[in-house]
Amino acid sequence: MPIFIRQPQRHYGITSAISLAPPREIDHQYTKKLCDAMKPFGVFEDEEELNHRLAVLGKLNNFVKEWIAEISELKNLPPSAISCVGGKIFTFGSYRLGVHTKGADIDALCVAPRHVERTDFFQSFFEKLKQHEEIKDLRVSLWHFVIKVAIDLLFARLALQSIPDNLDLRGDSILRNLDIRCIRSLNGCRVTDEILYLVPNKENFRLTLRAIKLWAKRRGIYSNMLGFLGGVSWAMLVARTCQLYPNAVAATLVHKFFLVFSKWEWPNPVLLKQPEDSNLNLPVWDPRVNPSDRYHLMPIITPAYPQQNSTYNVSTSTRTIMSEEFKYGLSVTDEILQGKAEWPKLFEPPNFFQKYKHYIVLTASASTEENHLEWIGLVESKIRVLVGNLERNEYITLAHVNPQSFPGSKENRSENDFVSMWFIGIIFKKVENAESVNIDLTYDIQSFTDTVYRQANNINMLKDGMKIEATHVKKKQLHQYLPPELVQKKKRVRYISVQIGSGDVMPNAASSPKEEPNGLEDSINGAPAKRPHSPTEEDMTKRLKETEVRRVLSVIIAVGLSCKVKVVTLHFFLLQVVSNDDSTFKEPYPPSDLSTGEGHNTVSVTYCLLLINCVNQDKT
Repeated sequence: MPIFIRQPQRHYGITSAISLAPPREIDHQYTKKLCDAMKPFGVFEDEEELNHRLAVLGKLNNFVKEWIAEISELKNLPPSAISCVGGKIFTFGSYRLGVHTKGADIDALCVAPRHVERTDFFQSFFEKLKQHEEIKDLRVSLWHFVIKVAIDLLFARLALQSIPDNLDLRGDSILRNLDIRCIRSLNGCRVTDEILYLVPNKENFRLTLRAIKLWAKRRGIYSNMLGFLGGVSWAMLVARTCQLYPNAVAATLVHKFFLVFSKWEWPNPVLLKQPEDSNLNLPVWDPRVNPSDRYHLMPIITPAYPQQNSTYNVSTSTRTIMSEEFKYGLSVTDEILQGKAEWPKLFEPPNFFQKYKHYIVLTASASTEENHLEWIGLVESKIRVLVGNLERNEYITLAHVNPQSFPGSKENRSENDFVSMWFIGIIFKKVENAESVNIDLTYDIQSFTDTVYRQANNINMLKDGMKIEATHVKKKQLHQYLPPELVQKKKRVRYISVQIGSGDVMPNAASSPKEEPNGLEDSINGAPAKRPHSPTEEDMTKRLKETEVRRVLSVIIAVGLSCKVKVVTLHFFLLQVVSNDDSTFKEPYPPSDLSTGEGHNTVSVTYCLLLINCVNQDKT
């Protein structure tokens, strides 16, 4: 009798899957709607642009082979060796993962054999590229070329005599006898290839990652430089979600992504595989061995040797902000999958400039456009230093930098200046038993500007006209720096409560409806946000009537005080208002907007005429 042994299903990652459930028909429908919602944002590349990229990469690969052959001849290699010396272009990052957007650059790596030096790459290869008319805006950086608009090109030389076309970079043995710069250059390709190898379904992974990257950019939390997450970190979080739900389609995976990471207990690390030691004595992330690794707040560990934490820039504030965004994403996707909302809601941007009461405005200016581009690159790379300084201030709870920069307004720059601005929202701690506290941010800001100027001096970048300033402003002052559409808020009705008794009629302090809770501030201050219930028609009518009464009473106060109307007359008028037929209030009011409209004018005029009549009677 034959015995059948059931093979266990392979599991991906360091744990078994949470669910192996296959997708339902409705899951495919939600995924189709998700794709439709992303299309307006240009996240999908058309066939023509894709073919153009492939053609450019093909030409560049040929340039590399020609150049390496020329270098080999100059270095007196025999003709037999020159004919097979090879050379190759590898891609990595979003393009290699298959999630690049329209117009995005390609991250690429030029791999050369051992006899080709790094200096050859930055000299002779640079000159070779300059001779081609097709290549525009070629710039050399410290580690790489930038060939705008298409390619950002790194270099690595391997300890091999030749570079075959079928070379696989995943094996750890290729790292032997390499200098640290080449190992770092290879890291991007090795990590990208490992991520793709470790996900159960590449197409589901790619579509989910497109959605998460779009969401992160729209919500203002996509920037490794500023302490949020960069592309590779988002890719690893999505890959881990795919490992936990290997049979799920993109719509389900997006929801599960928020479910998993809204509940993740940081600083427990996210790992796609168990770290392996390749005995090459390279430094790897390991908090048991490296004390500095124990202070990483949100570790997401790259899967290729040498394993590194891709999120070492994350700060207390940025982790708090991202954790709140994960919770927000979960609540929205819950609504979407329950049929209460549509996918575009997930991609709605927050109103950063209404979120906080206090802001730091960071301004970087230079006298020429070229100097300005160089200067803002350095300043932006150091903004997290300012955020760190602010976080360490005993009176500051949170410092939230908006990754988007803004051009300086005409009022805040000289005629010949080029200006960029960044904004940092600040939450100050509530100080008990203190009516007011003066908080001095001078040291925090000065320490940051000193760091930037010192760095610019060290690399000989600082030129005349390069300036940096940081100013503390309140929310109501933002209009001095930004266009009205970014800082304006909805009109709110100001209410005046009155006391009517045997004495004079006097207004109490003006009060206004509280602003919508922003979730983040509420959670930090320990006050959970309460959702308002949906108003009934009766509630609406009552609310509108009460609002109109308050509006007219403000007129009563003004007229009454100026005309010295007797209290009894005001009592009479108040009774007229309150006992008035409800039909008066059944004007076409919008349900959630209490700003002045046509209905308000009709009712107010009626009541004001009545008031004037009361005043005239009192005088007679």
